[in-house]
Amino acid sequence: MDADVIVVGAGLAGLVAAAEVAEAGRRVIIVDQEPEQSLGGQAFWSFGGLFLVDTPEQRAMGIHDSVDLAWQDWCGSAQFDRPEDHWPRKWAEAYVHFAAEEKRSWLRGMGHRLFPVVGWAERGDGRAEGHGNSVPRFHITWGTGPGLVEPFERRVRLAVDSGRAEFRFRHRVDELIIVDGAVTGVRGVVLAPSDVPRGEASTREDIDGFTLQAQAVIVTSGGIGGNHELVRQNWPARLGAPPQTMIAGVPAHVDGRMLAISEAGGARVINPDRMWHYVEGLRNWDPVWQNHGIRILPGPSSLWLDATGQRLPAPFFPGSDTLGTLKHLRSTGHDHSWFVLTQKVIEKEFALSGSEQNPDLTGKDLKLLAGRVRAGAPGPVEAFKQHGEDFVVATTVAELVAGMNKINNGVALDAAEIENLLIMRDRQLDNPFGKDAQLAAVRAARHYRGDKLIRVAPPHKFLDPGNGPLIAVRLNILTRKTLGGLETDLSARCLGPGGDVVPGLYAAGEVAGFGGGGMHGYNSLEGTFLGGCLFSGRTAGRAAAAAVA
Repeated sequence: MDADVIVVGAGLAGLVAAAEVAEAGRRVIIVDQEPEQSLGGQAFWSFGGLFLVDTPEQRAMGIHDSVDLAWQDWCGSAQFDRPEDHWPRKWAEAYVHFAAEEKRSWLRGMGHRLFPVVGWAERGDGRAEGHGNSVPRFHITWGTGPGLVEPFERRVRLAVDSGRAEFRFRHRVDELIIVDGAVTGVRGVVLAPSDVPRGEASTREDIDGFTLQAQAVIVTSGGIGGNHELVRQNWPARLGAPPQTMIAGVPAHVDGRMLAISEAGGARVINPDRMWHYVEGLRNWDPVWQNHGIRILPGPSSLWLDATGQRLPAPFFPGSDTLGTLKHLRSTGHDHSWFVLTQKVIEKEFALSGSEQNPDLTGKDLKLLAGRVRAGAPGPVEAFKQHGEDFVVATTVAELVAGMNKINNGVALDAAEIENLLIMRDRQLDNPFGKDAQLAAVRAARHYRGDKLIRVAPPHKFLDPGNGPLIAVRLNILTRKTLGGLETDLSARCLGPGGDVVPGLYAAGEVAGFGGGGMHGYNSLEGTFLGGCLFSGRTAGRAAAAAVA
């Protein structure tokens, strides 16, 4: 045996699993097809948001949360309705309890810290029993994605120094080794060394083969978001036709290869049609990888129009119902839509997902952080406004619509119609009440002090020049997360088509649908992807370490 356990994938779930294996006194080898500079995978690029329940941070912001409310929200969002949801549902329940009990203290013991203002992501479809978070639960890591990766990278590197762990970068797994029905190792090719920066495509030139043997293999290889053809193959009919044009929220090496390789080794993939893609994607004006997209994390005030200029109906407001909005927009026959807003809205309500787009939080820079409450848009947002191809800025509606028509993919918008929409919206602000559901949602959001402080602009008239200039933002579909995956029991052991355990094979992270083969069901409450990697990676590492002789 080359090791007791082999971990396939050096992202967050892989690092967590490897740390647990090594600290249990076992030897672990981590293999990854990318070079060392991509250690941490997609978690490194993330905003670092974590779903937590009934925390000191929530209570300090006046939020009353509970396990019962969180589980109600989870079930309303997941809508579990399939026989194969047996294990995903058990994982979901275990995860909600983890998020309410041990998760925060476990991370805190490793030096992890949280930004004090709790965000309110995925605000829901307007029903108490339906999709969405009833209260703010999005806890931002102080240090964003790199700050979350760091404790686990540190733990693994200490294990490397002590001889209990080893990295094998540029090792691409092509096959699981099966002996007497049990997984006993991996086989693949060694790729040529690469010094490309993190996230950029590395060469696929192979220079050698390799075989590694162990008593257990943990697959933590991520999802399919970088493979747009695979995304389209699995696209569910319930969301309409797959888009012809998408931008990539993840690098190309997030390719889904290990799903088919694990299937060939006896594992079962369930819920492949469940996926999570965003509709507020921007083409990165300074891309790291090909077709690089960045998601807007929007506040609720922007007016949302489809490609033909029609306002989206309730409850499809910014930040409310990601997949509901995606389904609606797919029915329009176009792959893009629009936000129309003002300078006041962009200054208060636009945040960009990603560690590199939040240098204040990522760099733990208090001076830079103070700029979020001062006048002006955050630096990265202003850079997109100035340089991004999806932005139009103008002082009049006619100028704005003329700019929109230049990049509206051949669809002609009528300036008079859009101006009339804005006039009718603005009339609803003559009183502190009205029938416009979106403005009612904005007013309600500002009752939460976190939103009022840094997230939601005071209601104002868009056509008042004092609130301008006017801004239009073209929104693209952005690939991101795989919600289905390898079916696992509560010990993260992979299951075969008949429900039997595949001996020696475990899975964690996105490749396992963040637990069980899809613990989110049909929807995410946000902050649950990184948390799913933490929980499933920890479970898989501990279970594999306990199982080996």
